Amino acid sequence: MQNVFSKGDLLLDAEKYKKLFQISEKFYSTLEVDNLLAEIFITLKEIYPSYSYYLLLSLDSYNHNDLPIIDLEYDSENMMVINAYESGQIQFESSEVSNHAILYAPLKGKSAIYGVMQVIVPEVTEFPAVEAEFIGLLSNSAGAALENAKIHQQAQRTISDLQLINKTSHQLNSNQPLVETLTFMSGQIKDSFEAQEVGFFLFSKDQLKAKVIPGSTSFFYTQQARIYIDYIKGKFQQSNEPLFIGDLEIPKQPHTVFHSIMAVPVVISKKLKGFSIIMHQDPYFFPFEAFKLLQSLVHHSSLALTNALLRDELEKLVITDHLTKLHSRKFLDEKIQQSMNIDQEGTFILIDIDNFKEINDTYGHQIGDMILVQVANLIKGSIRESDIGARWGGEELAIYLPRVPLETGVAIAQRILNKVSECSDPHITVSCGVSCWKKEWNDTYQYLFKRADEALYRAKETGKNKVVIQEDTSLASYQNII
Repeated sequence: MQNVFSKGDLLLDAEKYKKLFQISEKFYSTLEVDNLLAEIFITLKEIYPSYSYYLLLSLDSYNHNDLPIIDLEYDSENMMVINAYESGQIQFESSEVSNHAILYAPLKGKSAIYGVMQVIVPEVTEFPAVEAEFIGLLSNSAGAALENAKIHQQAQRTISDLQLINKTSHQLNSNQPLVETLTFMSGQIKDSFEAQEVGFFLFSKDQLKAKVIPGSTSFFYTQQARIYIDYIKGKFQQSNEPLFIGDLEIPKQPHTVFHSIMAVPVVISKKLKGFSIIMHQDPYFFPFEAFKLLQSLVHHSSLALTNALLRDELEKLVITDHLTKLHSRKFLDEKIQQSMNIDQEGTFILIDIDNFKEINDTYGHQIGDMILVQVANLIKGSIRESDIGARWGGEELAIYLPRVPLETGVAIAQRILNKVSECSDPHITVSCGVSCWKKEWNDTYQYLFKRADEALYRAKETGKNKVVIQEDTSLASYQNII
């Protein structure tokens, strides 16, 4: 009878270890950490349905998914767990009062220990030795599989990180417009880091101001964003070290909305040029790996970003008159030709400062330049963002109003004329010639300029300080003089 029982025990053990082999194969085939953790609990429940079990993990991040997972913490109340974690050896604990026994089995890989498996057996005062051996083997298998899954996860993350850096660097070096480049970069960062807000900033030459660069998310253009921008700016004014903040607290700002902050300076040739900010409302949202990736991304992008900024500034210089800060005539010509290809109509205004030579002779060229700037500023304040103010040449300035009819253009010219007469110092006046085009006329931009120039000539010849409209009966039937 004794021999039959022993044979039955051996069969049970054989089945159990056969099961262990199958479990190990399943563990190793699972390369997602969260799926593997779930599989460990499924296995424990199948083999030991009457036991209780927990995993105490030291992993940086994982999804609980309602599994009995606990953060492994160093404290005096958990010494058995700490002993198992530090020694790599199984630890036992029993309680006659609660009538249960506990086993703590380390989850060991080849290079590290990733946590501890806690198994509780009810209604016994000593953990069964046979089950302890089996659970030890099971925990070793789970630890090795967990290490394998983590290595796979890290490899996938490294590949993803390199792809992000490569794609962003390629975009930055592709000579695309700065706004388009930074918008692309912002989108890449939001997707990769699951950030809610992404901002790019440039320091002024004295590093006292931080300007928001287009491509930043819209939040950074609001007043609420200033507390975060000013706080980070102040930190970088003190030190060029990157910032990784898990739960932001700003002095005298008790109602902080965004708690997780990562900020990295843009440093070129050891000089602080700007910085980037990434934010999320949840505390401790970003893992440290994300912080390291952001530093690498900004580091790789710094030179290309600076080149893009310089290229953008150079383009502005090419299309901008250095004195008046209005557009250049070349830029105006190009925009009018584009408009005449796609729009239905438009109005052109040519403006000349009356008696400008006498002003230069009387007050000097410096005052003459100041007057040009005054008139240019009045023009900029009188037109929309989609309109184009330009330096035509000498004391002549110009405005093009796409999709604007002649009567509206005349009203704008008259408003500018009145403002110049009322606000200029020293007092000056201007004369304006106005012309327009319509799609059905089959017009040319050279002829559009010619009509405005002739109208301006008549304004100068008939008393100055007035607006004169194009005279061409084949095009329009407006009065010659207002």
